[in-house]
Amino acid sequence: MRFMVHDRIFKQEPINQHTVGFSSTPLSRCLIKGGEKSMAALILLMSSPTCLAPWHSLSARVLETGNNISPFEVANGKDLWSYAEANPDFRELFNNAMGCDARLTVQATIEGCPEVFDGVESLVDVGGGNGTALSLLVKAFPWIRGINFDLPHVVAVAAKSDSIENVGGDMFMSIPNVDAAFLMWVLHDWDDEECIKILKKCREAIPEYKGKVIIVEAVLEEDKEGDELGAVGLMLDMMMMAITNKGKERTLKEWSYVLRQSGFTRFNVKPIRAVQSVIEAYP
Repeated sequence: MRFMVHDRIFKQEPINQHTVGFSSTPLSRCLIKGGEKSMAALILLMSSPTCLAPWHSLSARVLETGNNISPFEVANGKDLWSYAEANPDFRELFNNAMGCDARLTVQATIEGCPEVFDGVESLVDVGGGNGTALSLLVKAFPWIRGINFDLPHVVAVAAKSDSIENVGGDMFMSIPNVDAAFLMWVLHDWDDEECIKILKKCREAIPEYKGKVIIVEAVLEEDKEGDELGAVGLMLDMMMMAITNKGKERTLKEWSYVLRQSGFTRFNVKPIRAVQSVIEAYP
């Protein structure tokens, strides 16, 4: 407990002359399941044997030229998505963990750049999972008609809502037509070639003159030392190496490349109070 008090996870308080007690702090309240800012599911996912095992195979991924099999697949016998589909308990934990992050990141997006959603009447959340992010967005911007788009087995267990339609499909094949496409923590799962395929499908789904794609992802700054959020982004880059076949976080230059190759003529980046930034890309 001394260690956790030192790191401000708990606070030590005297109860009487001979006894001390411990109370929660903002950090430990993040560990409470069901709490407003709970990150419990995300921590349980990252500390699960399934997600810890790939780190032991990370060196082979780095040292073996042309090795496109992820350490996750080496450790668990299937890639991340196939494993989640075959293991309902892991799939539920994964979706809940993504929901934890979504609650914090979407709130930061709403507070930091609400103007991004001005004039957007229909929005598809590509890879929207259980619909947590989209439900927060349509609550904040009630004029938006939302489409939660993910694989059929994912949206089958997503919450139902009058303002959100759950649609199953494959983002590499086609995406429902809307004013704007929204992608949060999706493109970092894929290499540049696959990202370009996804972004091209997003571009096909939006209007030529008023449509846009809203991307919420990390934008790495490799030379910026002492930046805590930047350090988290670099750590996430390593995590992508461990759990995906070719995924990675991207620098501004790398984002520019995949967006230009996908047919977008201009884009802007807006920082928010999170490791991610908001990227608006226009045809």
